[in-house]
Amino acid sequence: MTLLYLGKFGLVIILVTFFALIILYLWTTRKFLRKDQNLLSFEEMPWLYDGIMRMANKAGIATPDIYILDDYIPNAYSFGNSIVLSLGLFEVLDEDGILAVAAHEIGHIRNRDTVIFPLVSYIRYLMIPMVVLNALFSKSLLVALASLMFYVLYEVERVHYLRKREFKADDTALRLVSKPLSLKEALEELRYYEDLRINVKVSELPSIEPGIERKYHNPIFATHPSYDERIWRIMAEVDVMTLNERIFN
Repeated sequence: MTLLYLGKFGLVIILVTFFALIILYLWTTRKFLRKDQNLLSFEEMPWLYDGIMRMANKAGIATPDIYILDDYIPNAYSFGNSIVLSLGLFEVLDEDGILAVAAHEIGHIRNRDTVIFPLVSYIRYLMIPMVVLNALFSKSLLVALASLMFYVLYEVERVHYLRKREFKADDTALRLVSKPLSLKEALEELRYYEDLRINVKVSELPSIEPGIERKYHNPIFATHPSYDERIWRIMAEVDVMTLNERIFN
């Protein structure tokens, strides 16, 4: 509808926005590299490289590239077939905890979230200018309201969907690590450093951390479940796994 009112000008705006988002999407999903990310070799940290290689093999994916982020704020995220772990993680977690965090990111890669997350985000960025243009130039109030409502519905579904993907990455991780409760212990430690990560989250990429948990935080629009939700689900899932092992062994 917007194109009918803006003609060639509207077409140019939409096309430029569309192709810019395609370029950003391809860059994010294939080679999201920063100057403070350093590729890790096997010789530098054999236990980490070997642990991630074993978990990747168990998950049925190629061994991810491992990058160390030169940042002492505990953080982790993934893109393409790569995992990024900050130096801060090595300050606050033991080896089992770091491998558990890496397993969560392997879960995202295994579940194709490194492709899906940017796509979901960039569709959103395309919809926003469309809603604005409809509001400014549409001669029909109904069209403008319908455009806005469609965007709101998309936001609600986007949040719900991304939260489910975080739980799924946790579930995958529990089946990759040698000590399933190590993921729970890692999350319990990381939540003490949550405020430090408020300005470092890359929203287009799958990561280990939830949104900031404060009393005024609105969980309706949180794309990550809280630490407490994830810890509770992990404990329940580990209990089920333990019970199944006792029954079938």
